[in-house]
Amino acid sequence: MSVYKKEYFGIARKIVSNMTTESWRSIPHVAATYEADVTELIKCCRRLNAMRPRSQEKITLNTVMLKIICEGLKAAPKMNTTLEFNRRLVRGTLKYHDTIDISMPMVLPSGEMMTVNMRDMGNKSLREMTAAINDTVRRAKNSDMNEVMFEVSMDNTIKGLKNGKIAQTVCRLIGSKTPGKHMVKTLSGEARKKYYSIPQSERLTKRDIEQGTTTVSNLGSIHRNQNGFATLIEIIPPQTTAFAINAVQDRAVVVTGADGRQSIEIRRILPITIVTDHRALDYGDCVPFANRLDEIFERPEVIFSWLGDNEKASEKESA
Repeated sequence: MSVYKKEYFGIARKIVSNMTTESWRSIPHVAATYEADVTELIKCCRRLNAMRPRSQEKITLNTVMLKIICEGLKAAPKMNTTLEFNRRLVRGTLKYHDTIDISMPMVLPSGEMMTVNMRDMGNKSLREMTAAINDTVRRAKNSDMNEVMFEVSMDNTIKGLKNGKIAQTVCRLIGSKTPGKHMVKTLSGEARKKYYSIPQSERLTKRDIEQGTTTVSNLGSIHRNQNGFATLIEIIPPQTTAFAINAVQDRAVVVTGADGRQSIEIRRILPITIVTDHRALDYGDCVPFANRLDEIFERPEVIFSWLGDNEKASEKESA
């Protein structure tokens, strides 16, 4: 067997590999799949965008799904938690959060994948969520991700040092700054000065890629022709949940009519992968989440109440 190519990890791959290794090493994952019938929801999304001025940004199905997941988490607040657990002493502390900060993997203009923190998405309207996502994409175009990720990496290293993780700190510095093929390269000299002269409002900073309270990956946007769904994705500690929005697929579904008769119809199904940390949650803790999603997909016109005050009024006038 011959090797025709070697690819050395850059800082993005280093961070991802380190975090996912820690995830599988420490977290007992439990996965379930919720299969959402989005046939009527997609129609509502089309109506929602048709009534908006052309000058306004389109509200995507992905944004609507993020909002739906937020609504589910509001109904099941134990799923929007972070966990501190000491296995040696068998001591655990579950921290509940009053905001839903979504760690959301996104593809950057360079083709790299990076997870950004979309803060307080649970309290935002669909219009505000759209603006926040678009602003993050805009700022990413002006960002050097090696610089951003190195800032986060150094911040985590310093925190580890303060917590007594001296050996880990030394190993990280050796792995990232020792000259050679594995060295992390960052800006220096005039290039560094020019980059950091860009206002923080115009580029991503370490605050944008700090940990959220949960992770939502939109796999369907990456692979729209996906058949099936993700069966498991990793939870990034200290988070206790992770979600994958898969691609919309046509499925033959048994539908019960108003007269009680059943028939088979072709429906649009969007599978949602739900993964929980079994140290913190049991399946029963997730039932309110599923029940809330049931309510939304049965009455998808509720999304019009999530637009924002001005647009809600416009929808009522047009109804």
